[in-house]
Amino acid sequence: MKKLALLFSIVALGFVFVGCGGTTTLAPTTAAPTTEGPTTEAPVQLAQGVTETTITVGNTAAVTGSFAAVGVPFNDAIRAVFKEINDAGGIGGRTIEFISYDDQFNAELGVTYTETLVEEDEVFALVGHFGTPTVGATINYIQQQGVPMVYAATGINALYFAESPMNPVMAVQPIYLTDGRIMTARAIQEPLYGANEDEALASDAKIGVLFTNDDVGNSIKAGVEAEIASLGVATSRVYYIPVSELTIDTAVQLLKSYGVSTVILAMNQAPFAYTLTSMYNQELNVPVFTSYVNADVTAVDHTQYNEARTIYTNAWVDVFSEEGQLAVADYITTINQADLDEATKVAYYGNSFAIAGYIAAKVFVEGLLRVEANGDDLTWENYIAAMEEGPIDIPMGGVVDFSGGKRWGIASMSLLKYTYGLGDNPATTDVVEDDFLTEAFVKVREIETIEEIEAK
Repeated sequence: MKKLALLFSIVALGFVFVGCGGTTTLAPTTAAPTTEGPTTEAPVQLAQGVTETTITVGNTAAVTGSFAAVGVPFNDAIRAVFKEINDAGGIGGRTIEFISYDDQFNAELGVTYTETLVEEDEVFALVGHFGTPTVGATINYIQQQGVPMVYAATGINALYFAESPMNPVMAVQPIYLTDGRIMTARAIQEPLYGANEDEALASDAKIGVLFTNDDVGNSIKAGVEAEIASLGVATSRVYYIPVSELTIDTAVQLLKSYGVSTVILAMNQAPFAYTLTSMYNQELNVPVFTSYVNADVTAVDHTQYNEARTIYTNAWVDVFSEEGQLAVADYITTINQADLDEATKVAYYGNSFAIAGYIAAKVFVEGLLRVEANGDDLTWENYIAAMEEGPIDIPMGGVVDFSGGKRWGIASMSLLKYTYGLGDNPATTDVVEDDFLTEAFVKVREIETIEEIEAK
C-alpha cells in the first residue's frame, strides 16, 4: 500500500451539504429541514437533541461558491462516519442525524443559523463548526449557551483557553498560536541548513517573517513572536513585514536586501502561493517554514520549485507510520461504505478536507462512546465531562487532550518537506497508484511538542 502525503490544508473555509441518508440538506434560506421516511409521532426528548432513538447534531457552513471544493468532501466524510455508525445500530441504540445551513461564508448569516440550530432545531452539539468568520463570531454565544462544539475548522487564537474546565468549545486542529510557535522552533533549532541539511541556523542569522494582516496571519505571527522570545533570539535579527498581493514584491525585495537566511510565512494558501512566486521571481533562495494549512501540493507551482528554497510545513497527522497506515485503511473503509459514486470515493482517499471531516466526526463520536461506557445520561454536562476524562487519539496521528480544562487543540506536530523537483507535475505525474495519491511531501521530523523541539 503506497503511503499518502495527507497533511491537512484546513483554512477558514466552508462546507457543502449534498443529500445523503441520515442527514438534512438546507438551502441558504430559512426553509424548514426536510425529513425522510414516514411521519411518526414525535419521540420523547430526553435532553436537548437527544431522544430514545436519535441524537441530532449540526453545523452552519458555506455550501456555495468557491468553497464548495472544501465543503463537499468535508461533509461527505462526516456523513460517511455517521452512516457507518447508524448502519451498525447507532450508539446506545441511537442513530445520529445531521442538520446544516448555508452561511455563505458570511459571519452575520453564520450567527443567525448557529442560533437557529441551537434554539430552534435544538441540536445536541455543533460538529465541524467551520470558517473563521462564523467561528469567531459565535464562540461567546456557544459558551453562553453551553452547547458542545467539537472541531472548529480554523485555528484562530480565540479558540485557545489555557485552563477552562467544562468549556463547551473543544477545538481539535492546532491553534495558530501553537502552529506559529512550532514552525519557529523548527526553523531555529533544527539542523536543516547547509549543503547536506545537517547544520543549525547560525546564531547571528537573520530571519524574515512575512504575515498577512488578517486573523490567520496575525494569529500565527503571535506564535512566532512568542517563540522568538522563548528562545531568546535578539529582536534585531528578526524582520516582520505585513504583506498582501499588492505589496509582496516589495516585502521580498526588502528581505533579500537584509540578507535573511530563512523565511517564516504566517499566512494561508492563497498568499502562500503568491509569496512563493515572488520569491522565485526575485531569486530569494532560502528555506521556507510555514503552517500546516499550506501542506497542500496545489499551493506550490512545481515549475518554480528550487531546492535552495526548501519548503517545510508543519503537520498534525502522520500517515507514514505503521499505525498511521492502519488508520488510513480504516478511513478508506468508511469512505467506501458511503453513499458516493466510485470515482468520488477514490478522489477522497487522499483529500485533506475529507480526512478533516472524518476526524471531526470521529472525535465527536468518541465523546458519545465515553458517556455510554460510563452509564451516564447523554446531556451536555456529561458529554463535556467525558471529553475531559483524558487524551483522545486522533486518527492518523497525534492526540488532543481536553483534561483539566485544556482547550489548546493538538499541541504537537511533525515536519514535512516538499519533494517535487523542477519539471515534476503533481497534477499529471503518477497521481494515483494503488488507489493512493503519490507523495508530494515527505516527513523529516516526527510528531514532537514545542518543548521537545526547543531542547535540541
